[in-house]
Amino acid sequence: MSDSLLPTIDDLDVAGRRVLVRSDLNVPLATDPDGSVRITDDGRIRASVATIAALADRGARVVVMAHLGRPDGQVQARYSLRPVAARLAELLARPVTLADDVVGESAAATVATLGDGDVAMLENLRFEAAETSKDDATRMGLARQLASLGQVYVSDGFGVVHRKQASVYDIALLLPHAAGALVAAEAAVFGTVLSDPDRPYVVVLGGSKVSDKLGVIGNLLGHVDRLLVGGGMCFTFLAAQGHGVGDSLLESDQIAACAGFLADAAARGVELVLPVDVVVAREVSADAETAVVDADKIQPGWRGLDIGPATAEVFAAKLADARTVVWNGPMGVFELAPFAAGTRAVAEAIIATTGTTVVGGGDSAAAVRLLGLPEDGFTHISTGGGASLELLEGKTLPGLAVLSTPQPPVHTETGTEQETR
Repeated sequence: MSDSLLPTIDDLDVAGRRVLVRSDLNVPLATDPDGSVRITDDGRIRASVATIAALADRGARVVVMAHLGRPDGQVQARYSLRPVAARLAELLARPVTLADDVVGESAAATVATLGDGDVAMLENLRFEAAETSKDDATRMGLARQLASLGQVYVSDGFGVVHRKQASVYDIALLLPHAAGALVAAEAAVFGTVLSDPDRPYVVVLGGSKVSDKLGVIGNLLGHVDRLLVGGGMCFTFLAAQGHGVGDSLLESDQIAACAGFLADAAARGVELVLPVDVVVAREVSADAETAVVDADKIQPGWRGLDIGPATAEVFAAKLADARTVVWNGPMGVFELAPFAAGTRAVAEAIIATTGTTVVGGGDSAAAVRLLGLPEDGFTHISTGGGASLELLEGKTLPGLAVLSTPQPPVHTETGTEQETR
């Protein structure tokens, strides 16, 4: 879906109005020995700033909605958005008031005190079980409560637009709505990649499991020129070619599917490129004994944990003339130094290309930041791993589709008015 199909915040009159912004602030946290909670990667918070700041600068009374972790509909202090609100305030250089609940008395009181240009945040949406309910009526009940706190809705959490949830889908049926800057940008980039990519079009897939990406691979084979496969998922492909993989990650029940993909790629003239060598170890640790072996010579007791240097060179050569690149999934256990070289090499090869380069969120985006690679070296770093995968699979995402539905009227303090665009 192209951003040209989506209304944006420029289409909305927000001055003096309460604007509910669904952001994706689901960031990783760590607890220090003194008990304090620390954000270990604030990439998603930084990505949310542009829309929130733009709305506040236009005089909106901004109410940020987000989730953190999986509290399963229960209020749990360890999943409070308090550290997230504090970091957002630092990045915005303005106060962010955190309500103590989602739709209760504190939320209502917090929203009621907002002035033009102020920013507040509701507590973790997933403290409310209805947020993720599969029952339409249950979700809509929460959506109505959320909508009562605002007058306009802005969807800016790309990492959740593949979810049919109260704050993502149902609320857009109740309020005038638009895509925030982040969601509009993500939709535009993936719209181009999916509909009209410059060629050669190369996709790099990594990560641990083939089973997580069956639909993606099946769909991509009809669109790409080259598919480079690394990460743990490559070993099931290698097994499908008849190679032993030692103690490497292997999904035996997917070997036949991988064999089918290899045959389909050959029939379509798509280059499906697998590792020619791998970095192996007996254990996954930062001080493990490692070796580089040919991809078809992994011995029992050893497991492949990264692509090898020869594979990195092959992948770089296949990327060199690419005009469109999408990368989703690391090449190895990049969090540990002995197994990070492959991911770094592939990332650097992507940066060196001259075309459109898209990092498909999730672990790939985390790897860019952890390895200290320049984020501006890529055309776009997605904030939604799951959402980007479903787009690459060819699915319609409910959180994007709902933004193209008719605009409800604005609820004013004295009644309603039809939103004009």
